[in-house]
Amino acid sequence: MEKQRNIILAVLLTALVLFGWEAGVGYFYPQAKTPVQNVAAGGPDQAPSPTKPTREGGLRDAADVALEQQDLKTALAGGGRVPVAAPGLSGSINLTGAIVDDLVLNRHRETVEKNSGPVRTFSPAGTPAQQFAQFGWVGEGGVAAPGAQTVWTAPAGAKLTPATPLTLTWTNPTGQRFAITYSIDKDYMITAVQTVENGGGAPVTLKPFALVNRTDRTASLDTWNVHSGPIGAFDGSVTFSNNYKDVVEARTVAGAGRTDWIGFTDIYWMSTLIPVGTKADGTFRSLGNDIFRADLVYDQQVLQPRQRVSVTTKLFAGAKEHNVLDAYEKQGIANFGLAIDWGWFRWFEKPIFWLLTSLFKLVGNFGVAIILLTAIVRGIMFPVAQRGFASMAAMRAIQPKMKALQERYKDDKQKQQQEIMALYKKEGVNPMAGCLPMFLQIPVFFALYKTLMLAIEMRHQPFVLWIKDLSAPDPLHILNLFGLLPFNPPAFLAIGVLALLLGFTMFLQFKLNPAQMDPAQQQVFMIMPWFMMFVMAPFASGLLVYWITSNLLTIAQQKYLYSRHPQLKAQQEKDAADKARANERDAKA
Repeated sequence: MEKQRNIILAVLLTALVLFGWEAGVGYFYPQAKTPVQNVAAGGPDQAPSPTKPTREGGLRDAADVALEQQDLKTALAGGGRVPVAAPGLSGSINLTGAIVDDLVLNRHRETVEKNSGPVRTFSPAGTPAQQFAQFGWVGEGGVAAPGAQTVWTAPAGAKLTPATPLTLTWTNPTGQRFAITYSIDKDYMITAVQTVENGGGAPVTLKPFALVNRTDRTASLDTWNVHSGPIGAFDGSVTFSNNYKDVVEARTVAGAGRTDWIGFTDIYWMSTLIPVGTKADGTFRSLGNDIFRADLVYDQQVLQPRQRVSVTTKLFAGAKEHNVLDAYEKQGIANFGLAIDWGWFRWFEKPIFWLLTSLFKLVGNFGVAIILLTAIVRGIMFPVAQRGFASMAAMRAIQPKMKALQERYKDDKQKQQQEIMALYKKEGVNPMAGCLPMFLQIPVFFALYKTLMLAIEMRHQPFVLWIKDLSAPDPLHILNLFGLLPFNPPAFLAIGVLALLLGFTMFLQFKLNPAQMDPAQQQVFMIMPWFMMFVMAPFASGLLVYWITSNLLTIAQQKYLYSRHPQLKAQQEKDAADKARANERDAKA
């Protein structure tokens, strides 16, 4: 009995760690980052806000949000910019430094409100949410190369669109002519061709580079199962091993092998540099004050007089839409589709995701699509579940015999177990068969969990009534009377309507299962539904919709199969008759 209690306790604690850590740790143990040395200035970083990062990322401090709006208005109204207008991206390129520092995502809103603005991915240097890309050269031997303060020349009336590339030019005093030609597609890819022509009378040495600079103050939550931070593909292998803290501690982290692409990712958004046709070295750097940089540095080139050379770099600055990433991968960007952190089980998760999105296209409501997906999964598993439930029904039917054996051999546990095992064999009952359907659901559950956590296609998808975003937790909480009281409970107490339904349906499901031999086990199984209600409350609403639907279908299936089990039906009729006689005796008494 003690061993059984320990096993059950271990299972409960494992579930708490795996499913409850992400939801609860930030509320119980909010921690600020340890101040580190400023690599650029040699001083300590400013202490960042201890506020827990949000799931999607973005500024968390109200003062920072207000300052960002003010700084953006000032920076973008100053002139010296070339507009960017494409189906996926809009914004501008700063002629000072030829820096791509103003981009918004046209297909995605900041909030569920339809009138909210588009998601901003790039902001100018110096703003609280700064993130930008720069393409340039490092001059060797005193060659004047363009820098961050260089003012480039653009054609009159220039505008970067999918149909109209943009070429910026600048010439140094010694006759080297520099040009950057930007082009953009309909999604989120900007291509930069860096060209330099030596118009001087002597050889010059230059080293092309590209970089993405960003702050981690806008980073999304980095957890054990969803990566947020530095990301890259090196020698054909995508690495999620580095986070911002690792880069701060090491100051510089070099890519392990040939750089296929390098940059930074949040859960839904990503900015990466992709070298085209030329070898380049990729590194991550901490610049201090919460600023980080991903560098792509090409081999130095020696240009003879009148010689001209070019390097091409692609910049992805957008949303991690699976079909867009897969399309870029087919165009030659190695493993770009794996920028979505599917994990080890992507072979199973991606088919589930495909089925879910296909159902969504068919019915037009993601909640309904999740319900249909659940029904399909339950239908596929019906034969296995039927065998399992039949075994559980047989278990329920032989409960009186088991109780009799327990009473007869209550002082001899070994003999009791032998007799019970003999009874199982005689009745053809497998006590573990009822667990098989639940174990088969685990991969589907985990696949849907990862899909709802990672896939931007689920973001801001409504269901019915108050469920406006199936990728977010249930917004109506019991403790604040569904929003009537002016406070938000912590995640572990944010019990919503869906969490209640989950606990109740799981309770009904467990009630249909055979009673456990060990009273301690039975108590644990009775507590489990309410324990899982607290654990699952902070999770995505869509995941709870899936589990509630699965529970309801399981209850219906159990009731149906139990009603067709003759031995159990006879036992239920006998129990009902015994109860009626007992009530009659009580009435006479």
